[in-house]
Amino acid sequence: MITFLKNGPIGLINCPTWEPNCWVNMVSPTESDRNYLIDELKIPLAFYNDIEDVDERPRIELEDGWYLIIIRVPLKTSDTSLPFSTIPLGIIFKDEIFVSLSFHSIEMLPDFIKYTQRKAIKKENNFDLVLKLLLSSSVWFLKYLKQINQQIKLAEKQLEKSIRNEDLQTLLQIEKCMVYFTTSLKGNDILIHKIKHIKENRENADLELLEDVEIELRQALETTNIYSDILSGMMDAYASVISNNLNVILKLLTSISILLMIPTLIASFYGMNVPNALENNPFGFWIVILISFLISLVGLLIFRRKNWI
Repeated sequence: MITFLKNGPIGLINCPTWEPNCWVNMVSPTESDRNYLIDELKIPLAFYNDIEDVDERPRIELEDGWYLIIIRVPLKTSDTSLPFSTIPLGIIFKDEIFVSLSFHSIEMLPDFIKYTQRKAIKKENNFDLVLKLLLSSSVWFLKYLKQINQQIKLAEKQLEKSIRNEDLQTLLQIEKCMVYFTTSLKGNDILIHKIKHIKENRENADLELLEDVEIELRQALETTNIYSDILSGMMDAYASVISNNLNVILKLLTSISILLMIPTLIASFYGMNVPNALENNPFGFWIVILISFLISLVGLLIFRRKNWI
């Protein structure tokens, strides 16, 4: 899907066709969209292919006057094994042409467009829009981190009731998401420092906007690190609890086995076909039962005194 946006009285508004200095926003491009970018706008094919790679790292590249800037943005997926991930958002521009390209549908872009209309934010220049998109991506990282924190609390409540494999698996999935978030935010942070040192950007840079981007990105990265540390500590704690529970169960089973072994041993002795002084006693069976019970009771009291059972 392709949309064209230009500066309007209330922020960025849609326009029917391409105009100079408009924003070409392309999401989940079709073959015809691809041909439009390559044949009509003449963007380099290598740039298009680089953005298509889901593992592409944040970077900036210049080729024949075309800028390629790739940032990592958060994505909420429908995959239960990985509820949150990150994808590359490619930005290609040269002179009057500005294109953003994403091969996945993300919540960030339509929300950003609505935000510009609420706040009457306009596109000042190409690098200005890049910084605003970076700022929006950092805000969405924080939004998804709040949702991740809620999932962590929910899984923790479930684990307090009973430790189930499903709840532990949920924590492992969230931990994987945090790794993706941390890596992407670090890459975006390096990208911002590179953009700051571009001569073309230094001449027209909005220092206040640049500072806001750095603050939001730093906050998102610190929040991610905090949640990652909490999650790692929680996983280690539950691993210790599981190991301790296993030791308690094994100790209990061992104690029961020893107590049951006592009457079994006595019964084995008196079950032999040899004289044992009770073979002619009419109460011999009950005497053996009583002796076994008393010795087992003494063993049970000893185990209870030592907290072995």
